Amino acid sequence: VACSGSHDSFSFWVDEKAPVGPDQAPVVKRLAGFFRSLGKKVMKKWSMTQNLTFREQLEAGIRYFDLRVSSKPNERGHEIYFIHGLFGHKVRDGLMEINSFLSAHSKEVIFLDFNHHYAMGDAHHSYLLSMLQEVFGRKLCRRDCEEEVTLEYLWQKKYQVIVFYHHSSAENCPLLWPGTKIPAPWANTTDACKLIQFLETTLGERARYGTFHVSQAILTPRVKTIVRGLIKGLRSYLVERNLPTIMTWVKAQKPGVNGVNIITSDFVELVDFATTVIKLNNLLLPAKAIT
Repeated sequence: VACSGSHDSFSFWVDEKAPVGPDQAPVVKRLAGFFRSLGKKVMKKWSMTQNLTFREQLEAGIRYFDLRVSSKPNERGHEIYFIHGLFGHKVRDGLMEINSFLSAHSKEVIFLDFNHHYAMGDAHHSYLLSMLQEVFGRKLCRRDCEEEVTLEYLWQKKYQVIVFYHHSSAENCPLLWPGTKIPAPWANTTDACKLIQFLETTLGERARYGTFHVSQAILTPRVKTIVRGLIKGLRSYLVERNLPTIMTWVKAQKPGVNGVNIITSDFVELVDFATTVIKLNNLLLPAKAIT
């Protein structure tokens, strides 16, 4: 089944007043400190990859969320925040918003992919793992049913959330799936043609792993890209002008064992991204079955 996802799903709001995140290189932290508010305004333009809130993304059809989290420097306790260069909302607030949607839509199933953790010790991980179980409760799909996971099975068990946790602290938690079950190869390029080539190559290798698979249909700015488009920001300088090429590739895909599974994008509202991905599943109907 083809599923639509968002890249850096939480970045619709970032805190310009908070310190620069520990996910950034020391040189970025120094520059942001030197330029202060101006430096953070520029960082905001390049850190935000989404405009829609979690609920708005869910209502638009997004079902996979790319999540990066961190503690805040010099903050007491074990609070965890979303992060992409700058800090976002508390993770708990985001999870509560998602859970509210799921409680109102009992047949919706989502994927939460916690793939980067920064400045987090054992106590922080324990706090987050407990939070996930507290917020979602029986909605969490156990990882020991991997071979049985179909929509019908999930509906029968009333499971609505599959959480992937890319850290060893979750190894002994049966409610969290290891990151190895959802590879998300990253092209790391500003060139749309190179991105498409990378997506095709990695998709062709998917079958050997027998897992979920994320096709990251995103372009990644380099330092010189940011310098050239300093004021415009990620959306205006890089994303908008390359979306037609990326969407042409998306529309040409087929779901299924050897096809696409999860496709992620920046600024999912700029085009009918989620609708386009979801419509690919029409190809799985009996009259149009893929062999």
